[in-house]
Amino acid sequence: MISELLPPGVAPWLPELALAAALAWGAGIRLYAVVFLFGLAHKLGWWDLPTHLEVLAHPLVLGAAAFMAAVELFADKLPLLDSLWDGLHTFVRIPAGAALAAAVFGDSGAAVAVAAALLGGTLTATTHLAKSGTRAAVNTSPEPFSNLLVSSAEDLLVPLGAWLAVSWPLVFLGLLLVFVVLAALAIRLLLRGLRRLTRRAAPGEPGASGGPGL
Repeated sequence: MISELLPPGVAPWLPELALAAALAWGAGIRLYAVVFLFGLAHKLGWWDLPTHLEVLAHPLVLGAAAFMAAVELFADKLPLLDSLWDGLHTFVRIPAGAALAAAVFGDSGAAVAVAAALLGGTLTATTHLAKSGTRAAVNTSPEPFSNLLVSSAEDLLVPLGAWLAVSWPLVFLGLLLVFVVLAALAIRLLLRGLRRLTRRAAPGEPGASGGPGL
């Protein structure tokens, strides 16, 4: 098996590692949906959550997550509103992703939980920045279909990733590594494009609008 090629001691932790990574990754795309999906899976007996995450299956948490997931589903389909939503959720998704990842290892000691929070928060931030930056770029398109297409793809990506993390944790982690590399490249390209736009708009810069000064 492929898991036998892993360093000693890592294989037994694969389910927890994949779960923490899935929660942190999913939080950067669809926070409320990923909370609802894992909470519902535990509630229905499909998947046992760690002790510190069993609260996700509480009816109040499930209800709140389902309501906010529905709101996000609507807001994410509307150009400009989706970017505003993403901007506001910079302050929600990243700490939530860190907290969810830490909770997976809540029984493993404070040091492990803090390390999981740091790594989980970084993963959530990377995913969130790649998502929000890409959506902002897509919003520059004059037709509305590209935005709807990308948003619908995100709707499908999160449950697919959650299923992979539970059923095939090693496969999920491998694909996640590829995703992180692509996300980092996307963020770099978006930042480069933003710098070029800023230079063009700056007064006195070559290519800036307006005629020469008198």
